Amino acid sequence: MRLTDFWRRMAEHFGSGYADSFARDHVMAELGGRTVYEALEAGWGAKEVWRAVCVAMDVPPERR
Repeated sequence: MRLTDFWRRMAEHFGSGYADSFARDHVMAELGGRTVYEALEAGWGAKEVWRAVCVAMDVPPERR
């Protein structure tokens, strides 16, 4: 998954304004105690991070 696809999905699920805030501030156990930005900077793939967000936030299957 490309980062552009990842950020589009984040915006579709959370709204464009909240997606960035969530990615900067929400620490997730599924990402090893990192935020989305920290996980991406640490080398996690966009697809891995999206899957973690889906699990943590109960994203409906049709949006995964």
